[in-house]
Parts: sequence; C-alpha cells; structure tokens
Amino acid sequence: MQTGFPLISVIRTMVWGIFFYVGSLLLVGLAAILAPFSQGALVTLTRCWSRWHRICAAIFLGQRVQVTGALPTGAAFVIMKHEAMFETIDMPLLFHRPVVFAKAELFDIPLWGRLARRYGLLPIERDAGARALRQMRRSALDVMAKGRPLILLPEGTRVPHGEHPSIRSGFAGLYALLGVDVTPVAVNSGALRHARWRWVRLPGAISYQVGATIPAGLPRDEAENLAHRAINLLNAQND
Repeated sequence: MQTGFPLISVIRTMVWGIFFYVGSLLLVGLAAILAPFSQGALVTLTRCWSRWHRICAAIFLGQRVQVTGALPTGAAFVIMKHEAMFETIDMPLLFHRPVVFAKAELFDIPLWGRLARRYGLLPIERDAGARALRQMRRSALDVMAKGRPLILLPEGTRVPHGEHPSIRSGFAGLYALLGVDVTPVAVNSGALRHARWRWVRLPGAISYQVGATIPAGLPRDEAENLAHRAINLLNAQND
C-alpha cells in the first residue's frame, strides 16, 4: 500500500467527493419526498444511489468491483466483513432489497433514519440483552419470510484492513435463534485506502469473496470460528 504523499489520489478523491455527495443529496431529497407515498420508489432510488456510487468510484477513483462465488438470491442470512463505507452503500446492487442490521443510534440521524426504517433496515440495541435478541429474531424471520436477504456485519463496526477482531456475540445469538444456514462474504475495500491518509481512496479492485456455507445447528464456537475465518479471507495483512 502507498506510504508517500498521494497527490493524484487526493485530487481524484476530492473530485469524487464533489460528484458523489452532490448526487447523493439530490437522490436522498427525492427519496424523502416520494417515500411516504411509495416504498417501491424508495427501493428504486436506493438502488440508483448505489449505482451512482459505483459509477463515481469507477470514473473518478479507478475502482472496480469483482465478485468471486455466487451471492445468494432471495431469503438468506449473510454475514459480511466491514472495512469501508463502500460495501454498505453497495449492498443494494449485490442483493435484492437487502435488510441490514444497523446500530440503533444511526436511526436518530435526521431524514436518513426515517428513510432507513421505511426501507426496512433493522436497529440493533446492543445493550438490551435477551429481549433485543428476541425482537431481532422476530424481525429477521419476518424479513426472510418476505424473500429478502438479511445482512449482518458481525464485527459490529468498521475495521481497518489487515485487522481481525473477534466476532461479536450478537452473531452467535442470531445464528442459534434463527436456525438457518449462513453465507459469509469477505471484503477487501479497506485495502484501497492510503496507509497514512485514510480518507484518500486508491484505484484498484474491490473484491467480494463468497465463502463456504456455514450450516445451521453447529456449536457456537465452531460457527464463530468458521465465520471469522471466512469473512477474513481477503483481509491478510500483506494484501
């Protein structure tokens, strides 16, 4: 990864920011107007936002997306590595109407929180214990009954590339309560950040790698070990 001052990448990142965020404001504003009347319009605009994000990344940053393996379609329980903003915005292009478990405090963000709830995102109350897990289970089963994929970022927060923190206990709780297979997805988006100036984005391939399915019903330790290994397949320190 680059360590010197990345002048070209700084310029490209700044231009990317102007185009992406101005376009985002327009799309979010339009979504806010239409969402109360049509969830279909909100879903379409969310996908347009993801597409705009990819277009800006390709044109201004020189970043492209590649997927290794088959991502699930329809109802599924997916866990994913979280290294950058990229994969969170990219999800509507990877999956059909994905539902993501997100930190509860994010839903307090003006406008965004209301749109997120309308779209179907689910808040995680990290300190609510068993009661929260039961509510998450009910919500998750309802989502999957509608044929929508459920996405969990099991490390609980954004993790710098090359780091491998333990998976949070929420994964094991949901895994046991839902009783369904799990599809793990590794991501290397953090590798396309400058080593010193982390806000600077670098050109290259952002890769998703679909790991082997983790079957339902495994002991907790075994399921967590398989999940941890699978989501870190692209996260070696020397990537």
